[in-house]
Amino acid sequence: MSANGSPSGKQPTATYDSPFLKACRREPVPHTPVWFMRQAGRSLPEYRKVREGVGMLESCMRPELVTEITLQPVRRHGVDAAIYFSDIVVPLKAIGVDLDIKPGVGPVVERPIRTRADLAQLRDLTPEDVPYITEAIGLLTAELGSTPLIGFAGAPFTLASYLVEGGPSRTYENAKAMMYGDPELWADLLDRLADITAAFLRVQIEAGASAVQLFDSWAGALAPADYRRSVMQASAKVFRAVEGYGVPRIHFGVGTGELLGLMGEAGADVVGVDWRVPLDEAARRVGPGKALQGNLDPTVLFASREAVETKTREVLDAARALEGHIFNLGHGVMPSTDPDALTRLVEYVHAQSAR
Repeated sequence: MSANGSPSGKQPTATYDSPFLKACRREPVPHTPVWFMRQAGRSLPEYRKVREGVGMLESCMRPELVTEITLQPVRRHGVDAAIYFSDIVVPLKAIGVDLDIKPGVGPVVERPIRTRADLAQLRDLTPEDVPYITEAIGLLTAELGSTPLIGFAGAPFTLASYLVEGGPSRTYENAKAMMYGDPELWADLLDRLADITAAFLRVQIEAGASAVQLFDSWAGALAPADYRRSVMQASAKVFRAVEGYGVPRIHFGVGTGELLGLMGEAGADVVGVDWRVPLDEAARRVGPGKALQGNLDPTVLFASREAVETKTREVLDAARALEGHIFNLGHGVMPSTDPDALTRLVEYVHAQSAR
């Protein structure tokens, strides 16, 4: 099955004709579909309650807890898609990399990768490494019915940044030093991460995910020439590895306005756009044949209801001529966002875009 065709020799799945998947395939929709990055998380009091006393990585490995957290925003907001609750470092933890997610800091790697010998930390990922994902997605698809589930993974560059830096960074000096100074080691690192990421996405698709999103959160730190030369090939390898499944593939990064065309070229069916570039301009940069996702500034949700509606109309107006549009924020939901503002936003987009 291709992203633009119906399943070959099969009846359409329960999610196939959903507004979200139709928009991904650039088909007519009854309304613009909506979901939010980080919709399942800290902005919801019910999320904070079920996570009490449970570490982030542990919560990602409990199928029933993952199921509950993933379903919470679908129940509360009426979004058009669920996003699988996990973290981009889960596949690295699953293959034995010594890391933890520290509150207020983020992923911290005990032994950063700085030499060729350090690559030995990165073995292949198999389905047996992540049985909790297969179990959780089975539980979720049974509950979600016609609502699609989006699987996700971190892109090779963003994973490499954490592994080389040893944790979050604002400058990526160690990662960039390797990229510029030892391009062969850098290429081998990203190639290995591409294989791990592709395997992680395959597990999710084979368990029942209807689409996948590759988060290259930190790719905006790169110049276009460096992205094309040193990063794009690894992301393209991930997209090629899951192309045969026929599920839509979404590519998103922060601060990637200068990279939008290249991110689409890497193989995505849908290109996510942050809030810095209007969608009509983003469409020009990406070129034809791709749907776009985005792109309300997450901080707008802290303004008045009238201001939220004004800025939302601006996004919808800029998207009016797009081949396909999925409404989302230009980055993730911020932890102190009022959940009711998100619910109202979903209702407003649906009403304003009804065809």
